Parts: sequence; C-alpha cells; structure tokens
Amino acid sequence: MLLSVVPQLGTSPSLRTFYETLISFLRRLAHPARVILRVSPPWLRYLCSLSAVAAATGVLAPFRALINSTTVAVALLLVILFVAILWGSKPALLSSVFAMLCFNFFFLPPFHTFTIADPQNWVALTAFFVTALAVGQLSASAKRRAEEAEAGRIEIRRLYDDLQFAFERASEAEALEKSERLKSALLDAVTHDVRTPLTSIKASATLLLEDRESTEPGARLSPDEQRAMLRVINHGADRLDRFIEGIVDLARIDTGDMSLHRHWGAVEDIIDAALAQAEPLTRHHQIKVIASEELPVVRVDARAVAEVIYTLLDNASKYSDPETLITIEAARAADDLIEIIVEDQGPGIPPGLRERVFERFYRATGDGATDDRAGGIGMGLAIAKGIVTAHGGRIWIEDSASGHGARIIFTVPVGDDDGTRDGGRDVPAVRNAQDARAT
Repeated sequence: MLLSVVPQLGTSPSLRTFYETLISFLRRLAHPARVILRVSPPWLRYLCSLSAVAAATGVLAPFRALINSTTVAVALLLVILFVAILWGSKPALLSSVFAMLCFNFFFLPPFHTFTIADPQNWVALTAFFVTALAVGQLSASAKRRAEEAEAGRIEIRRLYDDLQFAFERASEAEALEKSERLKSALLDAVTHDVRTPLTSIKASATLLLEDRESTEPGARLSPDEQRAMLRVINHGADRLDRFIEGIVDLARIDTGDMSLHRHWGAVEDIIDAALAQAEPLTRHHQIKVIASEELPVVRVDARAVAEVIYTLLDNASKYSDPETLITIEAARAADDLIEIIVEDQGPGIPPGLRERVFERFYRATGDGATDDRAGGIGMGLAIAKGIVTAHGGRIWIEDSASGHGARIIFTVPVGDDDGTRDGGRDVPAVRNAQDARAT
C-alpha cells in the first residue's frame, strides 16, 4: 500500500530506501501484534500502540531534512491504520493524539517545541489530527464488522454442522426403524409362509408313512385320501419354492443383478402363459381378456413379464370374492409402449397406500389394515415393480373403471434390435434395475 504512493512523493533513492525500511518494520511488527492482541492485561494494547507511533517517529526523525511534512503525515497515518486494524478503536484514538503531538514536536518548525511558528502549519496539524481520528475510527469499525461477519460465518457453519448431524441421526434412526420392520416382516414370513407348508408336508407325509406301516386293513387310507395327502405335500412344496424364489428375486433386484433374456414374442402368448400358471388360483373367478387388434410383438423376457401378470392375478384372486370378474387388458400406448392392465372387483386400494404396496413385505386391505386372510408376505408387487422397471417400463395403480376394485397397470417397451447382450444377460436391464433401486 505504501509503495503505491512513493512515486507521488519523490524519486530520490534515499526516500525509496526510507519507505522500504518503514514497510519492513511494519511487517515485522504485524505478527507479534496479533499475538499481543490475545494477551492480557488489555493495557498492553495501548502501550504497543504508543510504541508503534514512537518507533515510526524514531525512524522518520533522522530523515527530517530529506522529507516534507506531507510524507511524515502519510507515514504516521499508516501506523494509525495498522493500530486500528490490530488493536481496535480506543488504542487507535490514543495513537492519533500521540501521533499529532509527535508530528508537531519533531516535524513542524520550530522543532522540539509544541509552538507553531507558521499559521499554515496549524492547518496542516489540524488536518492531520482529524484525518488520523477518521482513519483510526473507520479502520477499527471495518475491523469490527469483519470480526462480526467472521463470527456470523462461524455460527452459521456451526448451525449447519449441528443440523447435518441431526439429519444424520434422524436418517440412522429411520434406517434402523426400517430395518427392524423388515426383520419383523421376515420373521413373520418365516413363521407363516415357511412353517405352515412345512407343517402340512410333515403331517401328510407322516400319515402316508403310518398308512403304509399299518397292519389293520380297516385303518388304511383310501386311494382318494392318499392322493389328497400327496396334493397337500405338492402344494406345500410349491409354496416353499415360490417363497424361496421370491427372496432370491428380491435380493437380485436389490443388488441390481437381475438378468433379463429378451426375445421377440406376442403379448397374447405371454398373457396365456400367465393364465395357465394362475389357473389354480383363478378357477373360482370369471376371467376376461381384452387385447387390441394388431398388437405389435415385443422384445421382452417373456417368463419375467408373465410372472408380473401372474402376480397381479394372484393378488386379484386373493382380494376379491369368488365368482367376481377379473379383467386383463392389453393395448398399444404412446412412445412405443404396450400397456397391460389387470382389474378386479375387490375392495380396491386407497390412494394413500398405492405407492406403499410396492414396498417389500407390505400388504394392506382396502382400509389399510394388514390382511392375514389373504396370505403371502408382500413380496409379489415389489418383485413385479423390479421386473417392470428393469424392462424400462413403470407400474402404478388407478381407480377401477366401475369405481369398485383395484386397477393395476404396467407398461413395457415394444423394443428394438439394438439391445446389448453379454452372455445372455441384458446389460441395460441391470442398469435400469439399479436406477429403480436408487429412486
């Protein structure tokens, strides 16, 4: 800062040497001054401010014959500026008064007295004193505002850290609560969907073994009874198999490791495959299939899409009364999509639960209560959503056209010939599954 005014005050080598010496001195003074700022007692600040003016005067006095009063005034004002910045307004005020006295005593003729011979020097001294006071107070005020701004920034940072910590704690608590809910749901699943079929299988197998070992002709099971026991075993084994497949599919969806094997095929054939698989579940319901004419073939994993339709039929049969109508529709939608709809005449799903039913292990009836009567543990719709998302489609729930029942809709793209394959795995599908899990 001081070097910028040197060209205006003269080009003498001795003057430049003087200013360079003064700047070097002030720089050496600045670092210990900051240390003194934090040292008690406070009177040390005043002593240091007086010492700074005295030191500057001592440096300038030997050059009195080479420099004019304007140069001295500028140098002393710089010292006051440093005092105000380092130690505040009160030490700056004291140093302003002391600098005025030194300026008068050492640099205004007659020297070494407080008498002023030239009236113009009164103007110079008064201007110097007023300027010194203004510089000191303005510098101290700027320093104070800077300190307040820094304190505000530190406080904002502290509040931000506290808020972030609170959010992290809340997220951890929420994750822990969710984990506990999943553990509870999984325990219920093991209790219901594993123990129940195991109990049926064990009881039926025990009866068959006892029948074969029985020696009393009248106590033997009839062929029809034996077939009934075998059907119970077969049904229980199927339930266990589907439970294990559901857990494996959820794990693959959760890790983004779902592999789709896409092939060209007709939508009608996929619906027929799902209906054949769901026939034992829907035999007590009326089934109606509505397919638009000239539906294009699609390039999808037919087995996986059929599993989605089967899941929707399974839910429709569970949550609607026997002999009611279940409708399957297939139609062309915008953006090269095929829209498949499964609609029942059950109690329906309230709007507030239509997103939650796609969560893992969540099941609800029309009034939002858990429905133990329907069976299952709430994996089906979560798996269906993962399969649909992996194909690049979406799945959602709407109000039934009749105003009574659930209407579940999902879309799959028609597809093209540019899919990337990697040993049978559809790589884009894996990435889409990961994106779905992230959202």
